[in-house]
Order: sequence, then C-alpha cells, then structure tokens
Amino acid sequence: MARRPLPRIPISGTDRIARSRELARTAADSATDVLQPLITISRGLRLLAAAGRRKWADTPKDRRGPTLFLAAACVLVVTLVPYGPLLGLITVMALAAWTGRERRPVRKGPGDAELARLKALYEALVPYFSVPEDPTPLFAHGGEWTKAFSDHEFDGDGRLTRLRVRYPAYFTDSEAEARARIEQLLHAKSGRGREYLFDWDEESNQLVMSVLSALPTTIAAQRFVTAPGETVLGFTDPGAVPRTVPVADGDGASDAHPVVWRTGPRSAEPHLLAVGHPGSGTTTLLRSIALQALPYGDVLVVDGGGTGEYACLTGRSGVLAVESGLAGALASLEWAAHETERRLIAANRARQAGHAAPEDTRRPLWILLDRPSVFGHLAAADGRTDPQQLLQVPLRHGRAASVTVVVADQFDGLEFLSEPVRTHTRARVVLGAAPREQVEAVLGVPPHTTPTPDVPPGRGYARLGTADVLRLQVPATPDPYDDATAEPHRRAVLALLPDRQSPPGTENPPGTFTESQSPPAAAPDSLSAPGTVPEPAAGNAPVVSSHPLPTTAPVPAEG
Repeated sequence: MARRPLPRIPISGTDRIARSRELARTAADSATDVLQPLITISRGLRLLAAAGRRKWADTPKDRRGPTLFLAAACVLVVTLVPYGPLLGLITVMALAAWTGRERRPVRKGPGDAELARLKALYEALVPYFSVPEDPTPLFAHGGEWTKAFSDHEFDGDGRLTRLRVRYPAYFTDSEAEARARIEQLLHAKSGRGREYLFDWDEESNQLVMSVLSALPTTIAAQRFVTAPGETVLGFTDPGAVPRTVPVADGDGASDAHPVVWRTGPRSAEPHLLAVGHPGSGTTTLLRSIALQALPYGDVLVVDGGGTGEYACLTGRSGVLAVESGLAGALASLEWAAHETERRLIAANRARQAGHAAPEDTRRPLWILLDRPSVFGHLAAADGRTDPQQLLQVPLRHGRAASVTVVVADQFDGLEFLSEPVRTHTRARVVLGAAPREQVEAVLGVPPHTTPTPDVPPGRGYARLGTADVLRLQVPATPDPYDDATAEPHRRAVLALLPDRQSPPGTENPPGTFTESQSPPAAAPDSLSAPGTVPEPAAGNAPVVSSHPLPTTAPVPAEG
C-alpha cells in the first residue's frame, strides 16, 4: 500500500520575504565578524590617506618640493634596508589598524534618568520663578527646561554636581528669605547629605549650584610657614583665599589654602570667639592656637571645662599658667588685666619720651579661655566676681598692648557670654553640625553653603570681621595624653611643645613669682590716664592686688 504524502504548509509571500531578510542579515553579520580586521585596516588606511591629503594641502608651495624629496628618500632607504619593505608594510598595517579601530562613542547630553531629574527640578521651580502677569514666562508647567538650565553635570549615581540656573529679572534675589527658599529646594531635589555652594549673580540673573568636595582631615599640627602675628585657624577650599602654604599631609606633602588670622597692634580683629557643640573641636582649635603662639609669646590658659585637655601645656616654657578652678581663674585674669594696664602705661611713657616701646610690652600675651560660662555659674553660686568681667580691659585695650583673647564656648552657654566678649571678638568660628540660624547668630551672616548633618571634628565656618564666610577644617591637634589619640598625631603635638620650665627653686620665668614672694612696691606717680594702676618700680612682674600669678607644679615628662 503506497504512503500518502504529508500535507504541505502553505507559505505566503510575506513569510518568504521575512525569512530571506533574516538569512541575509545573519550572513551579513557572519561576514562582518570574519572580515572585521580587514574592515578596520581599510578604515584606517582611508583615514590616514585623508590626513595625508590635508597635510599636503596645508603645506606651503615653496615647501612641497623638499617635503616630497624627503618622503622619497625615506621610501628609498626603507626599500634598500634588509627586510625593509616587509617591516614598512607591517608598520603601515599596524598604524592603520590602530587608526581605524572602533572608538566607544562619547555620550553627549544627559541620559533618561538625568533628563527626568532635570525636568522634575524645573517643574519644582515654576511656582518660585513665575508670575501670572509674565507674557513669556521662562518657567512654566510643561515648558522647555533647556532655556533655564545649562552647564549641568552629574556624578556616577546620576545626581547633580553642578547646575547653572537662569531666572527672571523680577525675582527678588536681593532678599535673603527668597534666596534661602530656592537654595533649600535645590538642596532637597539634588540630593541631601552633600554640601552645596550657591553663587548668585544678580547682574546677569543667574545662579550656579555646585557640590563642594570634603575638606582634608589628614593635616595634623605642625609648624606652618607664617609670619609673627599670623595664626593658621585651619584650611579652606581652593580659590577661597589667595594664599597657599606647604603642609605635611599624611605621608606626603602638598599645598593647602589656609585661613590666616592676623593679630597685633594693626589687626582689625584682635580677639576671637569660637562656638560649637560638645565634640565639635573648639578645644582642639585652642590647642592649635596655643602651639602656634608659644614660639613668639606667652600663653595663659583658663579651662572652664576642667577635663584636663590642656595638661600637656602645664609647666612648659612660655605657659604662664593653666587654671581649671574658679580661684585660679580669677587670680590669673586679674593679673592679665593689670598686665594689660601696665603695658599701656609703659608704652605711653616711652612714646611721650620719644623712645620705642619696651620689649616686654611688645611680646605677645595670649589669654585662652575655654567655656568661661561654667565659671559664671560657679561665681554666681559662690557670690564672687564673674571672671568674664575681668576680660573687659584685655578685650578693649589688648590690641595696643599686644594682648590677644581667645574665647571658646558651647552653644548652650552662648547666652551667658558677657557683652564685652560679644562686642570685641570680631573674629568668629563655628564648629560642628549646626543649623543655619545658629551659624548666622554667631557669624552675623548666614553660611554660603548648606551645612551637612554629619561633619568630622574641627569642621565648620570662619569669618574674620566683615570678610566672607569661609569653610574651615582645623588641623588635627588632639590631647597627646589621651589614650584614644593616634600615635602619629600624638608625636606631632609632642614635637611642637616647648621645653619644660626650670624646677621650683630656680630662677622664675619673666612675669611670674611664687606665693612667698611679695609684689614689688609701686612708686606713686602721675598717670597719663585716669583709672589706671601704678607702674612697677622695677622688673617685669606686674602689680597684682591680692593674688599673685598662680604657679603650677609640672607634670611628669612624656615617655
């Protein structure tokens, strides 16, 4: 019995065409893979030939003859050299393959996710940058964001790192509240947790938002290249200050941009106030200032916290006293007030006589107070004088007498600072994470960047007088006696400490005397200004009313 043939499936003309196209595409892909080296070399030869034609067209006519002769000579040399033609052919093929290689196309413009972020940001700014009366609004719902945004850059996560915004001329960019609303919106829409810089250009109605990189925290305490009377408070962003200093940064060296505070008779900001939260680095700042001041002057430290953070300075040469008790603080600050008056009188008499000021009146005297508000509470409970009242004379006349006062306190004790401290401390520093309102309350103006919630110790802002607000990172100056201090930082601080003073019983340093010694008698004389104290008859020791400058026993030397 014969088998019946299977029924044939009818194939339409469209299916035949589709199958033919698929076969042709597969054959073309296979041929492309096989002939890819030849295609690459052909493309490279074509590019080399085009470059040669352009080079020949750009060559002046008077140089074409020597150029052609030189090329012919090179070809002749290659021909005569053994294996020259083969090596020349290999070289030309390799150069053609390198020139004709496929280059990954550079993406131009933002991607889909970045476009969506820009459109969302544009829509969010419409209520702030548009009014119903505008016939051709720059910002409108469903409008073109390309007219308002330019110079946009993104990081690897697709978040904005730079953006230039054009806004209408009728926007009230001169009002701080209006600008703060825009900055807050851009900060929220571009990604939190980063610090943004907003540069407003009111003349051209443009706002540039950029993300700031973190300031280096690896710079430790060291001898900075500064002149006498200059103190490095910390380091800031490149371009913020017109000066750099070489620093040792970790295992290498680099140039950093310092925030330099100038003190002395010609300083416009002779005294400084530092405010921060616990652990923000205000004590580190005072330690750094003390280490920089000791090579040129004397330092008097009053520690209201009483935690022993300044024990490394006790008994050192140039350190007059380190006090952490109320009685010692009152005695030391009373001596400082009398010393300021003595310097003023001596300098005034020298000028009246036509002489230069005495040397002991020109040696800088630094008064460092950490948390004086604590002493205010203790003095009020004990019925004694607030130590801050004794700062009035050094704060008011310290610039002429080479006396500098540095006060550090916390935000919760800011309201307890006396009026002279608030008035005469024109150099201000805010450390730690703080809202814009707290930063503005201390600096007088809001910060130019968006504060971040998490910052390392010693990170904050600085403003010297009426200058611009600068970001600040204080050099790492920890307590070398603290067990938690890293060994490199411990060695760096110990290397900067001066030698210890002579043991008790030997000659006292200038300006100090023991409790068994009585202050030198003062000869009554006419004073140049009312309300001042008499000048000492001899020596450098100041007149102290009832308390001598307290002496402290030296602590054991470091191992």
